[in-house]
Amino acid sequence: MTSLVIAEHDNASIKGATLNTVTAAAQAGGEVHVLVAGHKAQAAAEAAAKIAGVTKVIHADAAGLEHGLAENVAAQVLAIAGNYTHILFPATASGKNVAPRVAAKLDVAQISDVSKVISADTFERPIYAGNAIATVQSADKVKVITVRTTGFDPAAASGGSASVESTAATVDSGKSSFLGSEIAKNDRPDLTAAKIIVSGGRALGSSEKFNEVMTPLADKLGAAIGASRAAVDAGYAPNDLQVGQTGKIVAPQLYIAAGISGAIQHLAGMKDSKVIVAINKDPEAPIFSVADYGLEADLFVAVPELVKAL
Repeated sequence: MTSLVIAEHDNASIKGATLNTVTAAAQAGGEVHVLVAGHKAQAAAEAAAKIAGVTKVIHADAAGLEHGLAENVAAQVLAIAGNYTHILFPATASGKNVAPRVAAKLDVAQISDVSKVISADTFERPIYAGNAIATVQSADKVKVITVRTTGFDPAAASGGSASVESTAATVDSGKSSFLGSEIAKNDRPDLTAAKIIVSGGRALGSSEKFNEVMTPLADKLGAAIGASRAAVDAGYAPNDLQVGQTGKIVAPQLYIAAGISGAIQHLAGMKDSKVIVAINKDPEAPIFSVADYGLEADLFVAVPELVKAL
């Protein structure tokens, strides 16, 4: 029994979500191999070889794999899929784009958003925005899985000594092409990797107030800034800051929610946080049901006072 983890990388380094996925693969049992499909990505392959628990890195190098186009990456996975009992992807935008293509071509059911590995064929995954946990057992010969990274501790990025094996890259499908990307510049930690996140909600009232209230707190704590969907929809914060079922799934050491009522879709994205602090003047706000510490107060008074105290 051998598992294949599809690495997320930038052709130079391995992204954090891969480390969590390696942990899930190890819990399924057997050896863990990692596929690094990219272009001039030898550095990423060497970084993958150092991940604790990985026994082999398979490196496919071609221009068509440089930007992770789903059609090309899926074809590369399928070229070696016959050697594996489990194929695991991080449940990120990239992983969710490639995994269904692989599952469909293999004619197996995809097991999505796995948050716990019970055994080699049995897994847990959240449903109904995390309000219930389903236990799923698969009889498929190959399990194609997307991993909810917040459910697993990251494997150590160093300490491993896996071999790196080159494999023939598949031909560019020609079905899609990379035209360009617009990447938001942010000096703060990435939301999905941050240890501390401060999030603001619709109660902040405007983008000016959002920045005025939340930025000093984030600066004091060295935190990433998040937002509820309501705040994003109202234009108070950009889309890439959205935390929730339709945004980013996070599990920091500390999550501070200011002016967020706690809609189900928001809770689904942050309730795995280690410590949750909620600031809201509505004592009936659902956010208090998941908070470790709750402060019933006006955020426009409480947050500046908290900043002063820090």
